[in-house]
Amino acid sequence: MYGKPDMPEASPEITSKVLSELRLLKRNEDWDTAVGLLLKLGDSTALNLNRNDWYRLQRGLEIIEAAGVPRSSFPVPYNSFKEQEASRIKASSCYNVHPEDGTTKSSLTELDYDFLCFFLSVQRTDLYKKIDQRCEEMLTGSNGLLAEASWLLDMGILPNTTITSRAIGYRQAMEYLLNCRRAGGVSSVEEFFAFLSEFQRASRNFAKRQLTWFRNEPLYHWLDASQPLEKLVNFITDAYYESFDSSTYEALKINKTTSRKEIKGLQQYRTQN
Repeated sequence: MYGKPDMPEASPEITSKVLSELRLLKRNEDWDTAVGLLLKLGDSTALNLNRNDWYRLQRGLEIIEAAGVPRSSFPVPYNSFKEQEASRIKASSCYNVHPEDGTTKSSLTELDYDFLCFFLSVQRTDLYKKIDQRCEEMLTGSNGLLAEASWLLDMGILPNTTITSRAIGYRQAMEYLLNCRRAGGVSSVEEFFAFLSEFQRASRNFAKRQLTWFRNEPLYHWLDASQPLEKLVNFITDAYYESFDSSTYEALKINKTTSRKEIKGLQQYRTQN
């Protein structure tokens, strides 16, 4: 459903040419000038690139070199699908009269697949508690997040400079450990809990953005994940293999809009560290 745009692959010659153009800029860490190259060629998506994501910047230049147009010119399959799904909601007004025989004909094209999508969620305060607990668990053990972050620093990777070191958890852990190393390997309790709180906050914010994304997707049926697992599995299985039971869905669904009571609870929510 979420396919990638059908963009051309770069030939070895094109890749070599692009790498040659970027070599000096990359060596001098001149990211802004490199982004300017893409912008001048009409690729406005360059502004959305994560800083120092040289791979995606290189790929953008390769696409223009190979196709003569920026990557934004290639439609994303799901965007087309979403537009059609929105049109289906208004299907009652989407029929045209056939000019020859006067019959009606749908202006919508048939989709290749019929998607049945479900999204399992819980009340936000319960979700946030689980996220906070999971963040704490990720720090324990000899192979936990702090150990991995230390290994990345030992490799010479700095926070927020690569895809991995920009990831939630890794960035906060690497920044915390880097400050510890600069202080001679010493950290106060307050500094540790400040790091943990920032890690938890970033994780909760990411979950919030995910909820917003799913909330705006009309395809998904929202289910209450706190319901008995067997009931949820049976409903989804029956909906897939047999038929969608609306009455059962009403009993299992969760409201995807936030109630006033839940908003108040979120405003009062505090991490228990």
